[in-house]
Amino acid sequence: MKIRMPLIKTVGVCVALAFSSAAFAEEPIIVKFSHVVAENTPKGQGALKFKELAEAALPGKVDVQVFPNSQLFGDGKEMEALLLGDVQIIAPSLAKFDRYTKKLQIFDLPFMFDDVAALDRFQASPDGQELLNAMKSKGIQGLAYWHNGMKQMSSNQDSLVRPEDIKGLKFRIQSSDVLEAQFRQLGANPQKLSFAEVYQALQTGVVDGAENPWSNIYSQKFHEVQKTIAVTNHGALDYMVITNSGWWDGLPEDVRAGLKKAMAGATEYANQLAAEINDRDRQRIADAGKAKIQTLTKRDIAAWREAVRPVWTQFADEIGKDLIAKARASNEE
Repeated sequence: MKIRMPLIKTVGVCVALAFSSAAFAEEPIIVKFSHVVAENTPKGQGALKFKELAEAALPGKVDVQVFPNSQLFGDGKEMEALLLGDVQIIAPSLAKFDRYTKKLQIFDLPFMFDDVAALDRFQASPDGQELLNAMKSKGIQGLAYWHNGMKQMSSNQDSLVRPEDIKGLKFRIQSSDVLEAQFRQLGANPQKLSFAEVYQALQTGVVDGAENPWSNIYSQKFHEVQKTIAVTNHGALDYMVITNSGWWDGLPEDVRAGLKKAMAGATEYANQLAAEINDRDRQRIADAGKAKIQTLTKRDIAAWREAVRPVWTQFADEIGKDLIAKARASNEE
């Protein structure tokens, strides 16, 4: 009898611990995906698709929570939040990474890629994929590239065909050393403004022009306050979907594999949607008849590329001459 009672207690404790461990093991991993745009954008829809695919692939193991429209953190705070572990996934514009690595400035270099197909080939190449790891020493792991569309130049001038047509004009840019150098090289005056300020700045003449994909031009009604939009396709307005590298590496292997697969599916979905929306919105702009769309010849594009080539040289040491050469090679199928 003296032996049996402690045994019962010990067994009870073991059973309780077993139940407690099982309950703990069943708790899903919370994955907060925070972004700053609306749900009806390619990025917003891509985030929702990732949630759908991840939770289907890992039932009960992950709980993906999507927060659009800066509900958790705005542009200026989301990176800090990721590094602190307050969110697990964000998708900033590629132009916002130059403080972490200069290599990603490759995507800001003007007239580097002929079209989205060339951009895709480079991003899918070993060099493009390696760039996803370029910020790992800073605690940032890239997961995928998401498109928002190739940029077009717009202005309040009647013609926007040759590089000399923008000389002396004020152009709104994102905060990027490369984009600033691009317009200075062309003889224009770059003005850093937040995206929310662009419409009024164009309307009132604070700036004369801007660079945006068709979806941004249409959704923000920029075509209503610009005379001309030139089909330059001179740069990519892309995002990198990123996570905290310490959190990512610490995930169970099966969960990480499931999230990778879900991200691949969401990336394909978001990028296809971006292409469809840009094609649709270009047509909507044409149908509206407010801004003239100018299609440039190969000769025109060659003139633009030659005019901005010194910018490539200016940033070659920071980005890497070999990387620039491989990016240019992606234009050849």
